[in-house]
Amino acid sequence: MNTTAVTVSQVWQWLGEIPDPEIPVISIVDLGVVRDVSVQENKVSVVITPTYSGCPAMREITEHITKELTSRGFEDVNLETRIAPAWTTDWMSATGKAKLESYGIAAPQAKGSPNRCPQCKSTDVEKISQFGSTPCKAQWRCTDCLEPFEYFKCI
Repeated sequence: MNTTAVTVSQVWQWLGEIPDPEIPVISIVDLGVVRDVSVQENKVSVVITPTYSGCPAMREITEHITKELTSRGFEDVNLETRIAPAWTTDWMSATGKAKLESYGIAAPQAKGSPNRCPQCKSTDVEKISQFGSTPCKAQWRCTDCLEPFEYFKCI
């Protein structure tokens, strides 16, 4: 493929097809991990920010980005990890938040706790544990349907 005709928009679209390794229903673009993209002939540069500095998924994310872009014809893929400014849930797209909820994970809320159960939509919820399956999630339960669910913490 001749990458001289590839646009930045096209690269963003390709990156938007890469799922987050920990929550595969959401892409790394919808999660807000991809911060910037630039293209020059056969070289593409991508700036990424981890959801937190010790995120174990970053190695897999960088490998997936490199594999995706080299398979699209780029000979030189430059990845830059920036930890400042720190990632925030404000960087998540509205589409990503909706995908989380339909997957059964309550999306981050400005008040710091879920506003409803992602299964039955009840507002009667309680925290079980500050810690979930990953450091960015907490465990909650709906007191109406009694189903447990994870809440993506607001950072």
